[in-house]
Amino acid sequence: MTATTTAPVATAPVQRTRQPSARLRAWATRAPLLPALIFMIVVTQLPFVATLVISFFDWNSLYPDARSFTGIDNYQQVLTDADLRRSVWTTILLTVAVVVVSLVLGLVLALLLDRRFKGRGVVRTLLIAPFLVVPVAAALLWKHVLYNPEYGLLNGLLHYVGGPQPDWISNTPLLAVEASLVWQWTPFMMLILLAGLQSRDQQQMEAARVDGASDWQIFRYLTLPHLRRYLELGALLGSIYIVQNFDAVFTITSGGLGTANLPYTVYQSFYQAHENGLASAAGVLVVIGSIIIATFALRVVSSLFREEVGRA
Repeated sequence: MTATTTAPVATAPVQRTRQPSARLRAWATRAPLLPALIFMIVVTQLPFVATLVISFFDWNSLYPDARSFTGIDNYQQVLTDADLRRSVWTTILLTVAVVVVSLVLGLVLALLLDRRFKGRGVVRTLLIAPFLVVPVAAALLWKHVLYNPEYGLLNGLLHYVGGPQPDWISNTPLLAVEASLVWQWTPFMMLILLAGLQSRDQQQMEAARVDGASDWQIFRYLTLPHLRRYLELGALLGSIYIVQNFDAVFTITSGGLGTANLPYTVYQSFYQAHENGLASAAGVLVVIGSIIIATFALRVVSSLFREEVGRA
């Protein structure tokens, strides 16, 4: 009996493919976004940093060699100057009035559009149209087509019924600016609140009707609490824009008659008085206020997303 021995078979070495590391995969995923990020930093952040630096200098462009570092003196002047404080108060009053009235009108229109009726799509499109108009064009429309005391539409209607012929901009300047902004921002509020209305739990609404709840009770105890987050979102987003609004004030009143808000005061300080440092300090304060409001807006948006995910 013979024993057979088998020679060991040579096997080819197994080549292991190296998997890319998690950090490398992360960079590969983010690389296409780098050009957009760099562009955003160059366009937005670098000018803001330059404005922040200039705000610490006493710098008048008419006397470029006389600039000097003053620390926070420009900020103190912005907060203590009577005209600047008046512009801050005008900004607050303008923002609150426009946001509140736009939210109320937007809620009424959203409740109407939430009902089914013939031609609802056409009506919705017509109501959205004012928000799509360029802000300067909208301000010019109100100034010349509606407010003009000689050929304006408002005075034409009053003349038709035998009423007075007031000069709207001279008599009620701040109200004239607020009306144009309300007309333009009501559709925005309407869209946000209409989205909130259409996200309600219809089974809960039907159960309330079966239990004998009236329309007012359904609105008060079900619809309004559901719309709270959407109302907050509309108020915050509207405030971010209106705090920085310049077009309507510049076009309708040119900042006169007590309508100069903080952005217009920044324009006056920079382009008319040539006070670069003072204008930069006021602009930085506007940006800080907008960032504070935007922070609350982002929190509201994130809470809305969490609610939608939890509901799904």
